[in-house]
Amino acid sequence: MKKIGILFITMIAFISCDSSDDSSDNGNQNNFDRSGMMTNIADNLIIPAFTDLNNDLATLENEIASFSTSPDIAGLNATRTAWLNAYTTWQYVEMYNIGKAEEVQLAFKMNVYPTNVTDIQNNILDGNADLNAVNNNDAVGFPAVEYMIYGTGNDDQEIIDFYTTDSNASLNKQYLIDLSAAMKSLTQEVLDDWNNGFRDSFVNSTENTATSALNRLVNDFIFYYEKGLRANKIGIPAGIFSSSSLPDRVEGLYSEVYSKQLATTALNAVRQFFIGQHYNSSTTGLSLSDYVTASETDANNSLSTEISNQFETAQNQLSTLDANLSSQVNTNNTAMLQTYDELQRAVVLLKVDMLQLLNINVDYVDADGD
Repeated sequence: MKKIGILFITMIAFISCDSSDDSSDNGNQNNFDRSGMMTNIADNLIIPAFTDLNNDLATLENEIASFSTSPDIAGLNATRTAWLNAYTTWQYVEMYNIGKAEEVQLAFKMNVYPTNVTDIQNNILDGNADLNAVNNNDAVGFPAVEYMIYGTGNDDQEIIDFYTTDSNASLNKQYLIDLSAAMKSLTQEVLDDWNNGFRDSFVNSTENTATSALNRLVNDFIFYYEKGLRANKIGIPAGIFSSSSLPDRVEGLYSEVYSKQLATTALNAVRQFFIGQHYNSSTTGLSLSDYVTASETDANNSLSTEISNQFETAQNQLSTLDANLSSQVNTNNTAMLQTYDELQRAVVLLKVDMLQLLNINVDYVDADGD
């Protein structure tokens, strides 16, 4: 089931025409080049980002292999750098839960946080755990690697000892190796799918139906923004959905200083997707923003500008937070709540105003009161 395992479920209803009737949707009325938009997104945003992630994970895999052969501080630092580089790139692809990524549940196998330390320890002792099993989603991926290179000791020397003098040192090293191998394998599978047929079907699936790639992409984008970014990175730690704040629920918990950086990168990735900005480039192409503009009938209104401006406002508020969002929750959670509020304002613009304008039905449900 799509978007399985997400918390807080309810529904916003939208009134629209029969989704199978493509003849009356706004995209056809204004003759917007939706295939051109999808081509730009596939060729200049999605595939380059997945290619970069695949390369970054190959580097991480190599650094882990080298570190495991001879664990020392230099190797640990090199592994940490490779982990952060790959984790940063991940922020640009997590929203694309479509095609093979959805089939293999890539997001759940790469970025469920906080990681489950008990499961990790049990897996290590098992020595042969199935890292693709659903019940191990919270013991794999970037958060699990982070724990293994930041959280297994009180200082760097204790972490080195975890891989050298600990009674399970060989098993500890093997689990770290297995984690990186699983991440690389999954990413390679998704990238291969894009490069071997899925890209062509994706760019040509532009009809206004519940199953078209265009409508699913738009929904995945909004879903990621609302849940993966707004809720997971800010709202849940700030206590929006609970009786108290949860400072241990931040991304980058064990490294301590990267949670804000990762959230900032994720919001930048969202903004670049919306305006069609090419990955690792300032060049832009046909975009969702252009589609929104082409669909507006009142020249005095500009929903696309309003959305872009709100992204910028949210980014400015996010920039005021501490580098360690866990520390921010503990010392001044009001600033976290203010950041959530700015992110939330864009949810309404995207999920209500934009979807109604484009005549696209929301394909998921939630319960956090948009």
